[in-house]
Amino acid sequence: MVSTFASVPRLVVAAPSSGSGKTTVATGLMAAFAARGLAVSPHKVGPDYIDPGYHALATGRTGRNLDAYLCGPGLVAPLFLHGARGCDIAVVEGVMGLYDGAAGEGELASTAHVAKLLRAPVVLVVDASSQSRSVAALVHGFASWDPQVRVGGVILNKVGSDRHESLLREALDSAGVPVLGVLRRTAQVDTPSRHLGLVPVAERRSSAVDAVAAMAAQVEAGCDLEALAALARGAGTLTGPAWDPAEALAALPGPPSQAGPRPVVAVAGGPAFTFSYAEHAELLAAAGAAVVTFDPLRDERLPEGTAGLVVGGGFPEVYAGELSANKALREEIAALALGGSPVAAECAGLLYLCRELDGRPMCGVLDATARMTERLTLGYRDAVAVGDSVLAAAGTRTRGHEFHRTVVEPGAGAAPAWGLTAPERRVEGFVQGGVHASYLHTHWAAEPGAARRFVERCRTS
Repeated sequence: MVSTFASVPRLVVAAPSSGSGKTTVATGLMAAFAARGLAVSPHKVGPDYIDPGYHALATGRTGRNLDAYLCGPGLVAPLFLHGARGCDIAVVEGVMGLYDGAAGEGELASTAHVAKLLRAPVVLVVDASSQSRSVAALVHGFASWDPQVRVGGVILNKVGSDRHESLLREALDSAGVPVLGVLRRTAQVDTPSRHLGLVPVAERRSSAVDAVAAMAAQVEAGCDLEALAALARGAGTLTGPAWDPAEALAALPGPPSQAGPRPVVAVAGGPAFTFSYAEHAELLAAAGAAVVTFDPLRDERLPEGTAGLVVGGGFPEVYAGELSANKALREEIAALALGGSPVAAECAGLLYLCRELDGRPMCGVLDATARMTERLTLGYRDAVAVGDSVLAAAGTRTRGHEFHRTVVEPGAGAAPAWGLTAPERRVEGFVQGGVHASYLHTHWAAEPGAARRFVERCRTS
């Protein structure tokens, strides 16, 4: 069915490089528009799980990712329209530099690629702290590099003084790109980071609220919101259908999920497990599950009637002591898994299912130990399922993303979950009974059969 939300005003917040201030501007812009009574749809380009938490805090709506690598270019606009239902305006935060995409894949999954797929204008955030007239050459280069990318304005960040601002504006008069905002160097918002980026909202709720409010105030004071809204209204029309979880499942080959009682699928949440895509829970519910969130740091029991368990990504290494101390829950999860119930674990979930993490006892479902390292493993992956599991039939191809500073050392005889085919060839993860555990983050909107397969297994286990 053709979407009725195709004309939602929208803009993409991009930058020449990481560290230019995209998150501050995008989050502040979302919050500033929301403060004016607009329903704002928040989005993030790429596989980032942390920024969408700040976006959700700014807008009161679920932050959603738009990833042309994980989901394919054809799903970017439908997923955007799904998230933007009923909204007055949408703000999309880019990833890295405007033209930086998946390594070796050209423009694929870059902010520029997503902007083109959304027919959305781009606002370029420029760190102007160490330049004056050169800013015109930089902006001109980014605006003219790809004629299909419309750079509709620039926001100057980290401007030192009125004189500095005057020099920058004078230089940009010749670049043909209007200045839509100026943020001063002395007003930067404190957003603490650690080994995998910003500290998630769930871990600093009170201070995060203050930080988002400060971002909104900074953007409100320094940016022309009316001009930005007008730019958003100039986005091109999208005529395709909005993504819908029930329709995605109905389009799968084979018979639909069996009718009957809705099995309870427990989904780990709380500060230790903050990495998940909203579409996963939506697909599980559409496949017939009753999705219930629990917090492994505080809940000593799984939700009543749990038939399956999903443990996504996050920072269990930060909370290893507390997770280990919750022995009652660890033992219940082990019993559930060893009894054959389906368990899907990604990255942090994989660590939680190991015997131990940094020497602290974990659930003991897998014969493996995990530990923190200094080495960052990061990047997109192409993968194929090595054998049948609760998520995929053998031979199923998927795309995923790795992002961690830990290693898992398996015991003897472990069956892998995935065979990675690019950018390197190796096996990864575990399949053991009803357990599928892996470092690989995948997006089920690209493979909705994973949700249907998991729920069907919950009904029959």
